[in-house]
Amino acid sequence: MRTIGAVLIFLTTAASFGQTSAPLAFEVASIKPSTAEPGGGSGIDTDTGKIAAHNVTLKRCMRGAYDLPEARIFGGPKWVDEERYDINAKSAGPAGGHELMAMLQTLLAERFKLTFHRETRPLPGYALVVGKKGITAKPSQSTGPTRSNSSRRAIDATACSMGCLAAKLSEVLHAPVTDATALDGRFDFKLEWTPDELQTAVFPALEEELGLKLEGRKVPTEVLVIDSAEKASAN
Repeated sequence: MRTIGAVLIFLTTAASFGQTSAPLAFEVASIKPSTAEPGGGSGIDTDTGKIAAHNVTLKRCMRGAYDLPEARIFGGPKWVDEERYDINAKSAGPAGGHELMAMLQTLLAERFKLTFHRETRPLPGYALVVGKKGITAKPSQSTGPTRSNSSRRAIDATACSMGCLAAKLSEVLHAPVTDATALDGRFDFKLEWTPDELQTAVFPALEEELGLKLEGRKVPTEVLVIDSAEKASAN
């Protein structure tokens, strides 16, 4: 009996090691070539448990699925940036934004046969450095977690590191920004501007209000490189 028990334990353990969690996937999904007029709007809308992508390219889908600007997606056949699709997909149950994007990753791999790899390349961007007059940003008195938000109009952050600020500036400027301040600690930041004055307002505001500036330079940046992809058949 001991021998049989040992064998059963071994088999159960081996089976456990062999198990791998299946990737998140939509229960149903429809992909059709878009009939929108050339130059028409495009985008991906999400709701609980479903997505609706209108007039999107494969590269635009990758942008949403992997939360990466299209300027940081390289390679693949020419059509990945030209052929446009309408995609409607639903999950088996309630699912939020992160889960839906994980399901979209699975869908792109299955239906477009998408494969890619990641690598680091030097891309045009900015380095966040201390200005000539020195840092004037206020050290944070908060002992709580970092809170930050960026939009087309503002950056508002509490208990934020310089690396965190660089990331927020990257989101606003749609360009890689690296922290080159060599400053430790956490700070409170608040910058506001009008969307039409983005380039002319953000740069001087950084130096005048925070004692920081952005210098143009090549920045080591993670990118996605498409290895292969196939056009999805309509269904």
